[in-house]
Amino acid sequence: MTDGRTTSPDQPRSPEDETPAPSTAFSAALLDGLVRRGVRDIVVCPGSRSQALALAAAAFERAGAIALHVRIDERAAGFFALGLAVETRRPVALVVTSGTAVANLHPAVLEAHHSLVPLILLTADRPEELRGIRSNQTTVQPGIFGGSTRFAVDVAAPTGLRSEARAAAELADNAVSFAAGRGEAGAGPVHLNLAFREPLSSPFVHVSHQLVDALTDDDGLVTPPSASATAVYRPSILLDRDKRTVVIAGHAAGPAAEALAHAGGWPLVAEVSSDARYGRNLVVPYRRLLAEAELGGRIERAVVFGHPTLSREIPALLSREGVDVTVVAPTGGEVYNPGRRAVRVVSSVAVVEGPIDRAWLGAWVTASRAITEAESRDAAPDLEAAKSHDRAERLAYVKAEFSAVRQPVDRRLLVEAVWRATWPHDRLVLGASRLIREADASVGGKKIRVHANRGLAGIDGTISTGLGIATASQRTGTPGVTRVLVGDLTALHDIGGMLLAAGEQVPRLQLVVGDDGGGTIFDGLEVASTAREDDIERVLYTPRTVDMAALARGFGWQHVRATTRAELDQALTAQTTEPTLIEVPLER
Repeated sequence: MTDGRTTSPDQPRSPEDETPAPSTAFSAALLDGLVRRGVRDIVVCPGSRSQALALAAAAFERAGAIALHVRIDERAAGFFALGLAVETRRPVALVVTSGTAVANLHPAVLEAHHSLVPLILLTADRPEELRGIRSNQTTVQPGIFGGSTRFAVDVAAPTGLRSEARAAAELADNAVSFAAGRGEAGAGPVHLNLAFREPLSSPFVHVSHQLVDALTDDDGLVTPPSASATAVYRPSILLDRDKRTVVIAGHAAGPAAEALAHAGGWPLVAEVSSDARYGRNLVVPYRRLLAEAELGGRIERAVVFGHPTLSREIPALLSREGVDVTVVAPTGGEVYNPGRRAVRVVSSVAVVEGPIDRAWLGAWVTASRAITEAESRDAAPDLEAAKSHDRAERLAYVKAEFSAVRQPVDRRLLVEAVWRATWPHDRLVLGASRLIREADASVGGKKIRVHANRGLAGIDGTISTGLGIATASQRTGTPGVTRVLVGDLTALHDIGGMLLAAGEQVPRLQLVVGDDGGGTIFDGLEVASTAREDDIERVLYTPRTVDMAALARGFGWQHVRATTRAELDQALTAQTTEPTLIEVPLER
């Protein structure tokens, strides 16, 4: 490579005077292409075969072109990248080496596929001559993620040809385009399987100053599933007002669901991770009301946004004869359609002008408030008793207040406390445990950002996802705390996610663990009344004893144990400057 400079034989040659190895040249060109098309975050796991990509990413970070994140565990790295992409709404690149490292990405890939989250997987591989001969750390990586990717290509090992830079740029363009959802399937994972021959890297990676100067904040943004932008392959629709209608907001439905319910004057059934759980039309105890003939039995039409996963009543309603079902799917992908009874699938929906059926809406809202108020445990204090001249009355007031703050924490109190402590500048991540269902059944309306991995509703990767969301939401100096609310088994399943590499941004994060000693979510399933008690204990509850305080210390996290309402409220509202595990013991 020449650039007009000359060196004498006596002068030492700098790394920039050397021709880079094909692996390094190609990796730099590929990352350059990704960055030019809007990628701002790259997650790297250490590995030999992927070293050219990793070292190129480090050079791009030094130049200020990207944010680099390092994780040791590929499974945790996949979910961390997913959290970054959820928060930033940009494709996030993920670099891993060959073999089992690639396989460990599969859970996060599946979640991203079903939740329409843009990931770009850069997996290193052996060249063709080392495949199929039992070469070390080599397996069949092309197509390993099956139908979960939007675009997948097996790239031959680079040889140093000038044309490979153009090929890398084209590859980057396709990767970002398909990850961002410009195809029929919507946003999701892309897999570039990249073969490399030795030498696996060389010292030189040059990052253009023109590239860094040209970066903007607008490139690469992905339209979220909740947006109302019209997809060309699905029509929009205008709904009339002649049917008794409910609006259903499942996971990631977004504000469009609340807006339609408000415009139509229709009751809003919004799951806790819908980002639509607010507004005057919200129905909190929806499961009970959907199951009642007086209200649920009279529904004639349902309009569905997002991905409902937290009740059996919603799919039962949508599968029922006589219910007109409209599914709103603005960004493509799989359509939520239980019973395959959807009359239409549209990209956006609006309602004709006209009078609201106030009797229909009023019946739902009134019933919802009656149930909520009857079950509320937050009675207002009797301030008159506090100032009473009667000593006995004042003493009774003090005892009542003291009893309230010393109240033991149960699941409902836990989710309500976390919900109460969370505000719009915060983030809330809910694990796939009993607690998300408790929250869905009881917490009121609040316009806050809530995420849960509900694409497949697995318990894996929840801590890592929360760390990704926290890192992305806080790196510009934005105030707020990310709270991750999980059960004990969900926490232990992703315990490796608590390991933060040196030099990484340390986010403000509270990991709130409801610890009941096992998987008590099975209490609510039919198996609890049909199987042997000792068998359930052994293979479903899977009880365990883990010292959460020692675990937190081992990872360098702060630890707080909260057993009463006062202790919990204090822990949740305390100033958080570093990752903290809040352990909340619960009754089995």
